[in-house]
Amino acid sequence: MPSTTAITVSQLSRLIGLPGAPAIVDVRIEEDYSADPRLLPASNRRDFKTVSTWASEFAGSRVTVVCQKGQKLSQGVAAWLRHEGVSAESLEGGFEAWRDGKGPLIDAGKIPPRDEKGRTVWVTRSRPKVDRIACPWLIRRFIDPSAVFLFVEAAEVSATADRFQAVPFDIDKVFWTHRGECCTFDTMIEEFGLESEALDRLAMIVRAADTARLDLVPQAAGFLAASLGLSRMFRDDLEQMEAGMLLYDAFFRWCRDATEETHNWPSASKPS
Repeated sequence: MPSTTAITVSQLSRLIGLPGAPAIVDVRIEEDYSADPRLLPASNRRDFKTVSTWASEFAGSRVTVVCQKGQKLSQGVAAWLRHEGVSAESLEGGFEAWRDGKGPLIDAGKIPPRDEKGRTVWVTRSRPKVDRIACPWLIRRFIDPSAVFLFVEAAEVSATADRFQAVPFDIDKVFWTHRGECCTFDTMIEEFGLESEALDRLAMIVRAADTARLDLVPQAAGFLAASLGLSRMFRDDLEQMEAGMLLYDAFFRWCRDATEETHNWPSASKPS
């Protein structure tokens, strides 16, 4: 009989990258984590021993707890979270099952330091169009759901990064930026170690739209038009970013699930 308090690798993999994905809490012991310091997408490292002190932070959230093999640690933490009123499951088979099932894993060493509230902080140029919406989408969905994004004048990005301990992106002469014919979105996918056919397909669309090579894929022109339209709809960059998240969610789902689907109305049948 399937467990009512565990989620399988295949079930979780269908949720990763979607806006309704559960919060993922990694409670592996330090020895196991040091042996393979990669993380499931958008996961958060926590000490299982102190679950009683941090459980309330997940009130109202759906949580998946991950330990090395899906046994006592993740099941115990999930049980404690449920005791605190949190909807929590353990990952069946744990980190090992996810890894062996070829689920995407993040290079934890590439994740920037977090602020005192546990958030990564990023800064870029104001008035985003394509890449500067694509990157926040990727970070929020696969790296850090609580990430903070600061949009400032181009000339102030470097100084803002320095003063506010923020990570600059999509600007000249920084680590997280264009490389050759690839855009910053490509750079982030590569550096974080995200291996996903759907993300690769989406990256091609983003690259084509962001670098004015609309001939690369047929979706690029419409994607660029939608992105530019959004940029005209909002004065506030953060409002525009939040609205743009839905565009990227939709294209990600298309890239993952709907590339073979076509529209078939009206039908092409000849009149009798």
